[in-house]
Amino acid sequence: MDTKVVDTKRRSDDPARNPDPITKAPGAHPVGTGVGAAIGGVAVGAGAVVAGAVMGSAAGPVGTAVGAAVGAVAGGLVGKGVAEGLNPTIEESYWRNNYRSRPYVEANGSYDDYGPAYRFGWESTRRYSGVSFDEAEPELRRDWDDVRGESSLDWERAQPATREAWERVAPKRRD
Repeated sequence: MDTKVVDTKRRSDDPARNPDPITKAPGAHPVGTGVGAAIGGVAVGAGAVVAGAVMGSAAGPVGTAVGAAVGAVAGGLVGKGVAEGLNPTIEESYWRNNYRSRPYVEANGSYDDYGPAYRFGWESTRRYSGVSFDEAEPELRRDWDDVRGESSLDWERAQPATREAWERVAPKRRD
């Protein structure tokens, strides 16, 4: 009895049978696409990976692996921010270190309350690119309750922090 063997597996050397998963163009390979993305990510976050691995080395081989993984994630986030024209890590650090000196911060105000307002300000500049804070403010007011997280600030108390963070980063954006 003759049995015909049919190869149902995709072959990476057959472009017609291996289309790009997004564009459907022939010849793309998911591994190649992933490798390209990884190379780009490594180029941006290599310093963070190395720093994380070095810091983790104090805890031995497992610490090195964990440190490298944490560094890669941090490097990716920094790379994303740089591509957007700002560095969210720098913004977070700036506001954490300077929020107490702002006139609108209440005497017992914590960064846990004001941090989300600052983040909302700097992140919103991308969504409202080319628009002034005053023009975007009605929508920001409407969205505050959805993005505030654990902050106890209502919009009237969060608005000055959101505005200040917006105005700090809006000129830096390269959208």
